[in-house]
Amino acid sequence: MKKSLLALAAGTFALGIAEFLMMGIIGKLAQDMDISITRAGHLISAYASGVCFGAVFLLFMRKYSLTHLMLLFAAVIAAGNIGAALAPDFSTLMVARFISGLPHGAYFGVGAIVARRLVEPSRQVQAVSLVIAGMTVATLCGVPLATFITNTFSWRIAFGVVGLSGVLTFVAIRTWVPDVGKLGRVSFWGQFRFLATLPPWLIFGGVIFAQTGLYCWYSYVDPLLVNVSGFSTADLSWLMVVGGAGMLVGNLVSGKCGNYFRPAAIASTIMFLGIPVLLAIYFFSATGWVSVLLLFCGTAVLFGSGSPLQSSIVGYSAGGEMLGAALIQIAYNAGNAIAAWVGGLAIAMTGDYRLPTLAGIPLVALGGILILILYFRNERRSGVTHPRHTR
Repeated sequence: MKKSLLALAAGTFALGIAEFLMMGIIGKLAQDMDISITRAGHLISAYASGVCFGAVFLLFMRKYSLTHLMLLFAAVIAAGNIGAALAPDFSTLMVARFISGLPHGAYFGVGAIVARRLVEPSRQVQAVSLVIAGMTVATLCGVPLATFITNTFSWRIAFGVVGLSGVLTFVAIRTWVPDVGKLGRVSFWGQFRFLATLPPWLIFGGVIFAQTGLYCWYSYVDPLLVNVSGFSTADLSWLMVVGGAGMLVGNLVSGKCGNYFRPAAIASTIMFLGIPVLLAIYFFSATGWVSVLLLFCGTAVLFGSGSPLQSSIVGYSAGGEMLGAALIQIAYNAGNAIAAWVGGLAIAMTGDYRLPTLAGIPLVALGGILILILYFRNERRSGVTHPRHTR
């Protein structure tokens, strides 16, 4: 991996821990703060809301150096998570989680553009997947470590580790990422022209529905594994490693496939694979070893469709790349916020930690259908079968 891509991946590593840490510590944090699991789930929504709000600011940053923007985002990552570590009460922690989410969508959005500029056209999907791999490595190593730290010491130390990762990201970007310029001379309203076409809306719709469906399950994977599968709280550290391994494999395999197949074909296939996985989780999660296997498969699906679609949106948003990259992050995290609410509601009404998986299935199916429409209506029309010659 180029050092420049490694530096960008360091930021997604920090963001990966910040976002997914809650899935492994939600029970412990709720206990320590004397709140319900459902209320603790609001911390997931707070982060996702920050992502959506922060991504909008990209509209006003088109005239700034892309590399300088990445430095700004790294600084906010550090500040937000250090604030979470020092939060004296739940309300302050909610605010800190919101601030921590502000740079998330912007970082991924601008990072995808920078990554594409650092490599030749035939490797753009793979370059984006390598940057996203920082997040999957976070779920493989960082989140389990932070979960262990939480269960052994305190969740405050875990958030402090994320803040330190943000500091290291700032140093790495400043050292290794060259100046790749700005987006170019585009008026404010000119950024919106690409939204008059169908493909971006199919991508946004596919992302938000599929993400909501999968996150209905993953937002509450901690209590599912403990209360249904029968694992102990101490087991969550190595279980998060299994989940992270699934994310890493799903992301890297889909990124590699991007060199041979069209992005929408990859993404829709992966989304449809999520349907039998969610069904299996509902029916077989009470069996320990099966639940571990399904955790790996579910997280592989969760991350498998990411790099093809995040790379595609940059190609489909000519003149508005910054906005396109921001909107897909809004779609992802709006899905996360909705899923935390839907999944929490299902649990609160029934007490069944398996039920969120069933609630997510029709949403995943709808997301897959929208991306499949993108493939048939827009990508196959060109008659080109290899992504090197297309977006």
